[in-house]
Amino acid sequence: MSKVIEIIVSPSGEATVHTKGFAGGECREASKFVEQALGQRTGENMTGEFYQQATQQQSLREGA
Repeated sequence: MSKVIEIIVSPSGEATVHTKGFAGGECREASKFVEQALGQRTGENMTGEFYQQATQQQSLREGA
């Protein structure tokens, strides 16, 4: 899956940033520049992909 940063701006000017295809917390680093440009964050919702990838990475570390 390709990595995508999607920015949605509502008619009222509120911006929402969605990331797709990033493993675990990698999405935060990838979208950091967009969040800084848009201003203060008002909320954050993690997708199932965020937790699934983080769990897989942790399992690999524990198995080593």
